Amino acid sequence: MRYLPGLLVCLFVLTFATESTARRSHITPEQRTQLAKVQTIYLNVIALTEDGRVPSDDLAATIRTRLEAIGYKIVTNRKEPHDVEFRVKCEERKRWSGTTRSGGDAELADAPARLWKGPACLFNYRLEGQDLGWYKETRTAFADAVAAARQAKAKSSGQYALEQLNLKLQEFDFPVMIATEWGHTDRLATLLESPDTDKRRKLRILATLSRVQSQEAFPHLVKLAKDENAEFAAEAIIALAGIGKSATPILTDIFVKTKNSQIQAAAAKGLGLIGALTGDPDITPPLLDYLNNNLKDMDESSDIDFPVLTEVVWSIAKLRNEQSIKPIEELNAKIWLIRDTSEAMRNLRDAANVATKMVDLDYQIM
Repeated sequence: MRYLPGLLVCLFVLTFATESTARRSHITPEQRTQLAKVQTIYLNVIALTEDGRVPSDDLAATIRTRLEAIGYKIVTNRKEPHDVEFRVKCEERKRWSGTTRSGGDAELADAPARLWKGPACLFNYRLEGQDLGWYKETRTAFADAVAAARQAKAKSSGQYALEQLNLKLQEFDFPVMIATEWGHTDRLATLLESPDTDKRRKLRILATLSRVQSQEAFPHLVKLAKDENAEFAAEAIIALAGIGKSATPILTDIFVKTKNSQIQAAAAKGLGLIGALTGDPDITPPLLDYLNNNLKDMDESSDIDFPVLTEVVWSIAKLRNEQSIKPIEELNAKIWLIRDTSEAMRNLRDAANVATKMVDLDYQIM
């Protein structure tokens, strides 16, 4: 039990670590600077069926359109000036390509599946001819292209597989992934504010921005977070936590002033994430003030705003403070006296139980 706080902090550090920091340490600062300046991409697309290489024009057109939509200039001739080469290989039957160079990417989202032998498109890039170990993959819903083509009454299994992969390329968000990899969060922020960006993509971008600690994205996230009528205000608040300590005053202001329960709960959660990640002690006072004020009149379930209080308690648990011990103990005593077996109460009791162990070091040592 005495190691629990350290483990929790490690968990949140890992949660907020990007692929580049956690998996890609072999990339030099000079290469990072080069990637940050990428504007022109040489697009190299290969299409393979069981009968051999076939034209990849349709696949290349889809990829080109999607990359140009976020502001990149695309060239298809290697001799034309370009900053980076973006490679896409689409196959009717994927060939095993071995482990990734950095040795730990297999469990990452959208990483190549080593056991998949069906149709797939593999993405990677090269900087000045060097493979920097970034690999992503999208796959069809079926593993057997021949059987799938037969069921669809298609004449060629290879052509059918490539057509289905082209459909996947239209929805697989490799542009957001590569923009994140190269540190182009300004492009992501622009997408975030565009009315043409669909809800699913905005949520994905917000999740990305919350991990990469982007200063360029900061004003965009603040704008969204402070607009309680914005569709993704709560998600933007959580994303702000990824910025670190500089977001503490903004989240504190939102937490204290808002009357919207959903927004207040998100702000409490965001403060807790900052506390776990940075150890910033400024996150605790507003959370304790909220808890102490609620304890005064907490006699039954109707006195509790469960979403907010539960997030407050979880956040208090993430940063030990001597002043947290007494109110957390009082909360534990009160909520167990209230006759309530709802899921909301169970969640609050779980949070309070963990918080008791986290904030009271003497309890842990015993």
